[in-house]
Amino acid sequence: MNDSSLQLRRELHRFPEPSGKEGATAERIRRFLRDRGKVTFLDHLGGESFAAVYDFSGPGPTVMIRCELDALPIVEANDFAYRSTVADVSHKCGHDGHMAIVCGLADSLGAGSFARGRVVLLFQAAEETGRGARQVVESPAFRQLAPDYVFALHNIPGAPLHQIITVAGSFSAEVRSFALTLTGVESHAAEPENGRNPTTAVAELIPALAALQRADPHDPGYALLTPVHLTVGQRSYGIAPGHGEVHYTVRTWTGETMDSLMASVTEIVRRTAAVHGLEHRLTWLEHFPGTRNDRAANLLVTEAAEARGLELRQRPYPFAFGEDFGWLAGRARSAMFGLGAGEHCPALHYPTYDFPDELIATGVSVFSEIIRRLLG
Repeated sequence: MNDSSLQLRRELHRFPEPSGKEGATAERIRRFLRDRGKVTFLDHLGGESFAAVYDFSGPGPTVMIRCELDALPIVEANDFAYRSTVADVSHKCGHDGHMAIVCGLADSLGAGSFARGRVVLLFQAAEETGRGARQVVESPAFRQLAPDYVFALHNIPGAPLHQIITVAGSFSAEVRSFALTLTGVESHAAEPENGRNPTTAVAELIPALAALQRADPHDPGYALLTPVHLTVGQRSYGIAPGHGEVHYTVRTWTGETMDSLMASVTEIVRRTAAVHGLEHRLTWLEHFPGTRNDRAANLLVTEAAEARGLELRQRPYPFAFGEDFGWLAGRARSAMFGLGAGEHCPALHYPTYDFPDELIATGVSVFSEIIRRLLG
């Protein structure tokens, strides 16, 4: 393992930044890359996102390798020396490790190791909110990059350490979130008939929405609806409430299933609110499009892993988590793959999770082999 990449990973872990506020993280990475050979930076890619561009002399494809800058609003429960120094923010998805892997490519790229083509290292902000990659592809500056191939990885706790996991078709789910507000009329708790209380409507909505669920991951019509926040009224026992909120995340394997599910949710909400005489507002949030892998790009991942002697596993269905890499996947031949973080590694977004340092060299090795096959 490259000691400088390890030191960078732990420095990034100590100073995490939440989505949309990754300026210091981006500057740390720029400093690291400037010290490792000739590189050109392209900014104005949306928020704090930027690209490090390595141009080689001959004509050839543009290969983009993407990682994420942001951390999560989670209190770190670890007590090691490089634990987060930022209150209520920590790297619990492994983006610090993903950044260290992509930065680990800089020594060979900065030395001008290829005779043709171009490599773009994309450091993308705001992945956790689903906004970052969309801002990148919608920015005018993205047209200057025009990648032919885009690759990314995500570490996978529970999978054997160093295992490479590929998925034919979509790597990750189509994910949307929604916020529903229900507005009635408050009344005295002794005279609820004088108001319109949303509590019964909320109680009816929960099982009605659960009935839309198809939780078998082998089912092409897979749909998972998870309530994440619910509130009705206030802690004042003389008042029958007049306001309620329900928040969900919704996951499917395809965009078509998502469109159908959204229509069903909208109709159930409309009908339930009308029965109870409530006004309602349904707002859809945080869109993570499904990350669909290109067959040729996925094959390159497989061949690279085999060439580097790594264990391979093809997963039969997508991962259920959201990944905004899907916005990039529609712009070039692309593939995202999993990198096993160990059977006993704490789960993603868990307070004691920490990216395994051993994976840095593995990730660098796979990306280096992919680049070599395309530009060598």
